[in-house]
Amino acid sequence: MNERYRANWQKLYDEFEAWWQAKNPSPMLWATAKRKAPLAAAEAETPFADEKDFYVNTRELSLRYRNFCREHEFLGQAFPNFSLNLGAGSLALYLGSEPNFHWDTVWFSETVKNGWQGVPDFSFDEKNPWWQLHLDLYRQAVELAGDDYLVAIPDIVENIDIVAALRGPQDTCFDLMDEPEEIERRVRQIDGLYFQYYEPFFQMVRRPEGVSSYTAFNILGQGRVAKIQCDFAALMSPAQFRRFTQPSLAAQCAVLDHAIYHLDGPDAIRHVDALMEIDRLAGIQWTSGAGNPDGLDARWYEPIFDKVRGAGKNLLIYAMDGDLDQKMAGIDRLVERYGKSGFYVQFPDVLSYDEGQHLLEHADQYWKE
Repeated sequence: MNERYRANWQKLYDEFEAWWQAKNPSPMLWATAKRKAPLAAAEAETPFADEKDFYVNTRELSLRYRNFCREHEFLGQAFPNFSLNLGAGSLALYLGSEPNFHWDTVWFSETVKNGWQGVPDFSFDEKNPWWQLHLDLYRQAVELAGDDYLVAIPDIVENIDIVAALRGPQDTCFDLMDEPEEIERRVRQIDGLYFQYYEPFFQMVRRPEGVSSYTAFNILGQGRVAKIQCDFAALMSPAQFRRFTQPSLAAQCAVLDHAIYHLDGPDAIRHVDALMEIDRLAGIQWTSGAGNPDGLDARWYEPIFDKVRGAGKNLLIYAMDGDLDQKMAGIDRLVERYGKSGFYVQFPDVLSYDEGQHLLEHADQYWKE
């Protein structure tokens, strides 16, 4: 990688490898800030034709991302990486769903409306038009990125989340009680297909030095990297999670070189114990959910952070509430309670140039070894 938008990539790779082992010597930080002056003049941007174009116009999306890189600095362990998703859970598209594009999200059509009887087994369909389109979009994206920034593996999603996308969440809940063996069988089919779809993207985006990045939560590492999840777990009991989801996650982690689990909202906290039982799972990304305090709040210490750090695993959290000084104070409290290793704190909002410098100065003074 060249250093047009980010300096010292090898140091960054080493820092991430330490974090995956929860052995980083100081908290990892993701922050972007306005540059004091742009690196180059922005290229003219063209409005998107419609909601679908907003997702599939690789050339325009790449141009806009390059403009962002010219105008913003990547601070701490932040790095330029370009995402190109057809919604979160595009594996459902490859298995026959159709997308409903919106400016802020993509919904997938339910294809299993009248029960599972007569529904063919899930299988790899090389000719699926959405699969072929997504591959073409990625070929373009990799070419346009060159050595300036990473292109991230898309958020194809896995396990019972894909079953629920195709069947619908309510009917999937009924099926867990009425047809548990069928749901278990379908989830195992998706387990078998996941890497058939993951691998071509990985091979396209992997850098010569062996590094890849994943679209969700700004993660990278040597080899195969992914965020894994089961948002449907909010509707599952701990026993159901251990039966239908935990084996899938463990199987994924056995193939991936680095994996972090997306824990989505308070209703998912009851599954932390089961997640800690997965040896090769590196850690938890905590999303506190709408209306709840952000990931720096002390109410998450006992039910989540104590267990995760006690298991020797790492945490990725968002700093979203309050001004910059309040966010930094929240990180101070984490360091005081847990020490400096194991954390990756992200600032989703773009900082001003002065705020970015203030954050770096505070980190150097209080969080560095």
